[in-house]
Amino acid sequence: MIKKHLLACSVMLVLTVLIKASIYQVKPVQTVSKKTSQNEQTLATEVKAEAPKSRLNFANEDLPVGDPKVNYKVYKALKNHSYEKIQTTKLHRKAMQWFPVIEPILRIYGIPEDFKYIPLVESGLQAGTSPKGASGYWQFMPGTARNYGLRVNSAVDERQDMRKSTVAACKYLNEMYKSLKSWTLVAAAYNLGDVKLLRQINRQNQDNYFKLKLNRETGSYIYNLVSMKQIIENPSKYGFVEKPKLLAYKNAKKSDFKDPIVERIGLQLYNPQVN
Repeated sequence: MIKKHLLACSVMLVLTVLIKASIYQVKPVQTVSKKTSQNEQTLATEVKAEAPKSRLNFANEDLPVGDPKVNYKVYKALKNHSYEKIQTTKLHRKAMQWFPVIEPILRIYGIPEDFKYIPLVESGLQAGTSPKGASGYWQFMPGTARNYGLRVNSAVDERQDMRKSTVAACKYLNEMYKSLKSWTLVAAAYNLGDVKLLRQINRQNQDNYFKLKLNRETGSYIYNLVSMKQIIENPSKYGFVEKPKLLAYKNAKKSDFKDPIVERIGLQLYNPQVN
């Protein structure tokens, strides 16, 4: 009887020790899981509150806003471009000044209108030269500018000419589209370089911009373009009180161009014999 009693006590003691050990092992995992879940829930709420209700797209290619990582990047870019952050309507004034010149040229060359936001992101629609040598509204490097018909020398720099540099940009964009087959990738390639982007696409076996692993600047480039589009088209939503009257030729035909230089560019494109 004493042996049986001792055996029963030993079994109970072992079970008690095992249960306590199990509890101590599981508790930390439960705590971390709960904390992670709460953080994700808070972030999702913030993104949902800040992100625009309408569908987001660039050049008629939708952003996968169902992806939490994409949502976060959209939220971050919109916050960085809000009036609270930049405290100026200078970009809106520049857009009002130059979009009427850029838009008809983009249409002539069949480039989606959203590409007018590239010079706004690249240079703030201001002529100037970066430390790396990129210059003008579209921030062309000297070699690329010459390849697409711009004169760049000690006497003249046509990268500073809005009309001529926009024509050169359109030729460059169309050439990249032939190999990339996606306007989103074309915009990314404008930032990174088409050769470098194609190398990453082949290396990663992935041609979806939103799934590619790219450097920080190129990885946020499309989000910056989309957020720029949002603050220009919906200024009051992002804290810009005065809504500028943007002169966008939404429904204009080629024959409706008011700018004689832009009209001549169109004539030269469709009628090469015109000088």
